[in-house]
Amino acid sequence: MITNALPDIPRSYTAICEWAACVVYIAVLFRRVPPRRSVVVSAIGLAALIAVQYFDGSMPIWFWIVGMLLAFGCMYLTILFGAGTGKREGLYITARAFVLAELVASLHWQIVTFIGMRNGRFADYDWHAVLLLVATYGLCFGLAWLVERGNFSQTTPTLPTASAATATVAITIVTFAMSNLSFVSTNTPFSGSMGQEIFYIRTLVDFCGFAILYAQQEQARRIETSAEIASINAQLESQHQEYLQSKENIESLGRLAHDLKHQIAALRAEVDPEHAAAGFEQLEKSVQRYSAQQHTGNPVLDVILTTKERTCADRGISFTAVADGSLLSNMSSMDIASLFGNAIDNAIEATSKLADPEQRLIKLALFEQNSFTVVRVENYYDSRLKKDAEGNLRTTKRDDQHRHGFGVKSIRHIAQQYGGEVTIRTNDHWFVLTVLLPRQTGLMAM
Repeated sequence: MITNALPDIPRSYTAICEWAACVVYIAVLFRRVPPRRSVVVSAIGLAALIAVQYFDGSMPIWFWIVGMLLAFGCMYLTILFGAGTGKREGLYITARAFVLAELVASLHWQIVTFIGMRNGRFADYDWHAVLLLVATYGLCFGLAWLVERGNFSQTTPTLPTASAATATVAITIVTFAMSNLSFVSTNTPFSGSMGQEIFYIRTLVDFCGFAILYAQQEQARRIETSAEIASINAQLESQHQEYLQSKENIESLGRLAHDLKHQIAALRAEVDPEHAAAGFEQLEKSVQRYSAQQHTGNPVLDVILTTKERTCADRGISFTAVADGSLLSNMSSMDIASLFGNAIDNAIEATSKLADPEQRLIKLALFEQNSFTVVRVENYYDSRLKKDAEGNLRTTKRDDQHRHGFGVKSIRHIAQQYGGEVTIRTNDHWFVLTVLLPRQTGLMAM
């Protein structure tokens, strides 16, 4: 039996708390629906939660669990349609929102009852109570937003595994059961018998449940980030090996072209029929194609540009490069290969899809401007570019879903290592990628 029983939390307070928890997670998640839809769904969700709470309050006590399940269902639908999540993702997020709502509601009412006991009165809706409600909910949900926004990506969906979603729901059920155990029975080792004591236990258990769920998501994010970094590093290593192989091939072709030129000159001096001269001239032109190399002042960049220039020629793409390779003197060969390789590969991939050969254009520039080393890669496009919810351009590659978008991520990662940044813009059917690297750092990786 509970002694010094305290009044129950008002139904409207509970509904507002559950709604605010949903709004927090809609705000921190990657939303796949327009903002207007999120606002409309949230408004409908608030009305539905208030209706469910008052309906539950009018029913017998045995209906309490059913009422909580109905409230959970309303929260699930609010998040599902308000953020455009998948079903499993929606369940995973709703479970977290439910525990957060339980924590904030319990903490707020614990403060209210403590003040009420000292003043000798409880008032649910006077201005003191409303002010305390706004202050407590605003502070708690504001902190929750600050904490959770670093735990979820705003540019990619949250994709929990089945085991993670199951574990989250299980933690939520256990947290809810333990925090409300004293309201069911006071005759257990984990129950309280005093009114204020019961709310203290409830708040503490809910806080522990929220902390466990936070740690679970943080660990999942770290594992995902580690896997992504490992994949990027593997891609960097692969591109570096490609550079080394290209360098060796180019050197071999250069030697071959040099030898063939001398042989052609010798043969031309001995044979002088017109048809033979024409044939030798054609042969010399074909050899010249393979002997042509870029000379930028950086041997690594020379290999990358020469290789990509030949790839462009094979695909009917006009490739123009003006580069001062000496600006990259302190950048590692692997970073040069990855940065320029990814940027040009993306341009080649987009330009190759153009039906009109006259539109297959790629321009590259490497120069110094206002104490910055500037890398600019431009390519023509004629299709509509896809963007995510944050306005970032999305890749169209389909062949490797695991490395989806890692090219641009790799470029950004390298730029950040040297204290620089990457910008992407479009202008009159030209896609422009610009990398700014501050010269005062000496292009030394941080």
